[in-house]
Order: sequence, then C-alpha cells, then structure tokens
Amino acid sequence: MPAPDPMHAREAFMRACALDVETRKPGNVSIASAGHGMTAAQFIESAEMAATGLFVAGASVGMRILDAVRRTSNAVGCNTNLGIVLLAAPLCAALERLPRDRTVDTVHWHAATEAALASLDLDDARLAYRAIALANPGGLGEAREQSVHAPPTVDLRAAMTLAAHRDSIARQYANGFADVFGAGLDAARDAGIANPRAAMLDAFLMFLSRWPDSHIVRKHGAATAQSVTRDAAVRRANWHATGRPSHAPELDAWDAELKAQRINPGTSADLAVATLFVALMTA
Repeated sequence: MPAPDPMHAREAFMRACALDVETRKPGNVSIASAGHGMTAAQFIESAEMAATGLFVAGASVGMRILDAVRRTSNAVGCNTNLGIVLLAAPLCAALERLPRDRTVDTVHWHAATEAALASLDLDDARLAYRAIALANPGGLGEAREQSVHAPPTVDLRAAMTLAAHRDSIARQYANGFADVFGAGLDAARDAGIANPRAAMLDAFLMFLSRWPDSHIVRKHGAATAQSVTRDAAVRRANWHATGRPSHAPELDAWDAELKAQRINPGTSADLAVATLFVALMTA
C-alpha cells in the first residue's frame, strides 16, 4: 500500500475503534454489553470526532491530541477515548514521515514513530496537558513531578517518561511504542488479522495478562490490578486451548463479574486499539 494514504489510515483507525466495541472484551464497554455508565454508541461517535482531529495534515502531536479530545468532549460529554488519542496521535504523525514511494510496513512505521516522539517539544506537552485536564480522567495526571495541573517544564516525551513506571500509555512514549509494535502486534497477528475480532481480543488479553492495567491501578489499587492480571493469564491460556474463537462464551461471565465490581481494564483496551490500527494498516 502506498504511503502515506490519509484516507486509508483514517479508515483503519475507525475500524480499530469499531472493533473495540464489536469485540466483547471482559470488563470493557461493547455492543453486547454496556457498562461503566457508557454505551458502544458513544465510543463509535467518539472515534469519528477523534479522527477529525487526529488526521490533520502537518499538525503537531500535541495539537492532534487536544483537537481530538476537545471534539470528543463536545460530542459525548465524557472521557471515552483519551488513552486511544494519546496513543494514536504519534502514530498518525509518524505516517506523514514515511516516504511517498514506500509501502507502510511495521519496521519503517515504528522507526518513524520513534522519530516523531524524539521531536516532541514543550508546546506538545502544554497542549497534551490541556487535553488531559479537559478529559478529566480520575487519577491520571496526578504526580509529584510534571502534574497536568501545573504548566509543564519539559517536553511531552520527557513528561511521559516520568510516568512510564506507573502508566502503560506513558510507557509507549518512553520506549518508542515497543509494546504496541512488539508483543501487541505479535498477539494480533498470531490470532489472525483475517479474524479481526479474535485479533482484538487476543491483543487485549495479552496486554491485560502481561502488565497490571493502569486504569485499574488508579481506580482500585495495585493489588486488584495484579489479581486481574493473573486471571487474564489463565483465561487467555484457556481461550487459546479452544482455538481462539472470535467469541468466547466462557469470557462473558468474567465480563459480567468485572462490571459488577466496576472494574474496567481501559488501558489494555486502548493499547489493543492502537495495536489493531497498526495491524490493519500493515496487513
């Protein structure tokens, strides 16, 4: 596929966001199972609004983040996709760094993403901080250093690096999206991108089983997050043993259980969306 193709990239992003709610991922909002005071329709509308801000040619990463979050907030009035936007903005900016005569492949896109992250500046941090404050996610941005409630004094990547030990999205800024282009993409491709719901579910379960979900940590504490991570590893192994179908009824009960406890593995879902965006673009 010639690169970059903004229309195709937008379609791939929208498809990844649609898969986020088409796939019944335990604890997450889906078409089959609403939860946490939100519906799948809100997520679909949010994706449309976010895409308008993310795919502005020549825009900085910070401006993409703020524009996408502002449009989403105006449309649905709640935080449905801040994590997705924070992950997608550098990926979208990186696509514009690829030569026009080169196909989109993971090696060059990954390298371009690293270059986009290396070029982040203080203005990107200011704009991203405004977006995070606007989305007002509980607990996100609270830190001793570079809190979003005070003007940043370092560039966006440096600020994210300070939070990388406690937030998996921030870690992507620090490590050059190594988890998305590495373990996440491996899981999606192993499940088979021809079966995108299975690919989405496996990427989600991989992230949830490998690292404590940052959203759960913020809302319920590290012990609960670790417990969910252990459960995810067992349930993913069991799901693999059945051949990784696109829908696993045995996971439905876990979905209900997590929602009854108001546990939402939102960060793992955000990382899975970013992963499927990459997988669909490079299939």
